[in-house]
Amino acid sequence: MSEIGHNSKTPLLDSVKLPADLRKLDESQLGQFVEELRRETIDAVSTTGGHLGAGLGVVELTTAVHYVFDTPRDKLIWDVSHQCYPHKIITGRRDAMRSLRQGGGLSGFTSRKESEFDPFGAAHSSTSISAGLGFAVGRDMAGEDNNVIAIIGDGAMSAGMAYEAMNNAGARHSRLVVILNDNDMSIAPPVGAMSAYLSKLISSKPYQSVRQHGKDLAKRFPRKLETYAKRAEEYARGLLTGGTLFEELGFFYIGPIDGHNLDHLLPVLKNVRDTDHDGPILIHCVTKKGKGYEPAESAADKYHGVAKFDVVTGLQAKQKPKAPAYQNVFADALVAEAELDDKIVAVTAAMPSGTGLNRFAERFPDRMFDVGIAEQHAVTFCAGLACEGYRPFAAIYSTFLQRAYDQIVHDVAIQSLPVRFAIDRAGMVGADGVTHQGSYDIAYLGCLPGFVLMAAADELELYHMVATQCAIDDRPSALRYPRGEALGLDLPKRGTALEIGKGRVLREGSKVAILSYGTRLADALAAADDLAARGLPATVADARFAKPLDLDLVRRLAREHEVLLTVEEGSIGGFATQVMQFLANDGLLENGLKFRPLVLPDVFIDQDSPNQQLRRAGLDRAGILAAVLQALGKAETEAPARA
Repeated sequence: MSEIGHNSKTPLLDSVKLPADLRKLDESQLGQFVEELRRETIDAVSTTGGHLGAGLGVVELTTAVHYVFDTPRDKLIWDVSHQCYPHKIITGRRDAMRSLRQGGGLSGFTSRKESEFDPFGAAHSSTSISAGLGFAVGRDMAGEDNNVIAIIGDGAMSAGMAYEAMNNAGARHSRLVVILNDNDMSIAPPVGAMSAYLSKLISSKPYQSVRQHGKDLAKRFPRKLETYAKRAEEYARGLLTGGTLFEELGFFYIGPIDGHNLDHLLPVLKNVRDTDHDGPILIHCVTKKGKGYEPAESAADKYHGVAKFDVVTGLQAKQKPKAPAYQNVFADALVAEAELDDKIVAVTAAMPSGTGLNRFAERFPDRMFDVGIAEQHAVTFCAGLACEGYRPFAAIYSTFLQRAYDQIVHDVAIQSLPVRFAIDRAGMVGADGVTHQGSYDIAYLGCLPGFVLMAAADELELYHMVATQCAIDDRPSALRYPRGEALGLDLPKRGTALEIGKGRVLREGSKVAILSYGTRLADALAAADDLAARGLPATVADARFAKPLDLDLVRRLAREHEVLLTVEEGSIGGFATQVMQFLANDGLLENGLKFRPLVLPDVFIDQDSPNQQLRRAGLDRAGILAAVLQALGKAETEAPARA
């Protein structure tokens, strides 16, 4: 914690418990307040790890918005919400910041259950304008007059949903303020005094009044001349300020302005707050990710996501991995295949390093495509590539692939196109919490006809499954694997394609059969050791495929054992459902078989360590053992409490 008291390094911040306290400060004090808030943000994240660069880039903007607008009555929506750490500090959560992203602690994103200052929870990007318009229309229908402010940035404007929302908002007259946090200069020209002056002028009441008089006068012209006059005024402002695109979408554009200059921010925000403009307004702020902390500013990723670190040096306390991360194993396996097949291409949606495809891009820069935060486009783009005879791999996190489900169904599955989905972050993801957990891909893909579904039990299997996907040229396929370190197994130069729909038996037993799908296999084998110690030798099998299912293997396990347990790190409706459907149709549930499906519980599991999350879910070694003993009626009380 920062020092509190007369020797405090953050005296102004200490006096601000809520935004109402911030609004009591004199404007002349805000510069010092901003520096204290930035210092506190750095200090807090240094002890917990988390997203740092994006938050540092919006310290001035966060301060200015809360100073000018009457939050929480005025609704403030963050997008992408990992920008929200400074916001959390000044909205009553400063004392809890050292619990960030830990079990029982604060979420790394905005959360409705955490605070009234978080009116909309978000961790996936590009949702703020849609949600903000919903808030604005709801306000109008209720006859209220509060402001709605959506801050969108850190790449979120690259997603089509943002433009769909802007198109809809521009066609309405609901008052909505959108602040574009442009932190990579991808849109903005150089900003300075002239831009700030124009933005202040255009957002002011005198200009608005003159503009309205002009509109009233234009209405006296013939309709065609009125249209020409309106367009001329909009294009004149667009040429001066660079906002023609947003004007065409129906927004009143202001900017670009320096998002780190309070002398620019405060007048514009006050003008926008006080204006009578009755439609959507877009304020274009240019900011610098990692602003004010030299190690972040100089880092290539601007300290987007960090482990615990030393504030003075910026050195992160990252543990040296014992084995490569699964994402890098996938990338290396794909590179090995691509060396021999120039038709293999890779596609990701703004996650090149997160999916390991930065390694692929280093070797094949012309065959890797990062399409931005646009999963829908990524999937259909892959479908087009497949039609042209290429072998596209769409490497997308499980939780992000959900955003492209319609495209998976219509553009890939119905047309039976051989798009290969590499599903990263499948299962529990620890500190990133419920919004990033890959819980549903087995279920939402398993119901689609023609899909081949695989799950890798370890990195060697992952190598073989990448090779298997390369060989599948007549239908779509999906391969899931988790976040984190692999097991450290020796790997070949290249994988060997597996027989489609065939599992493997790793250990033979008699009374109990455990059929695992994916990386729960290691805990299944450990639980089998515990069962053997109790005189209950168990068969352990790796299904490898959820579709097509290894029917012969399932039939044998069901016929030769008293208990059949399936284990998967996914929701209800997934692998176990495929097994159960076959067991029921084949009459294998009618001869006394005790079938127990272990899946993720029907709750959202909050952030914690992955091991704790799996323990809560009953999917660890102890949970598997307890489920078997319960099925045999041997230890009802030994079962862990499932969430």
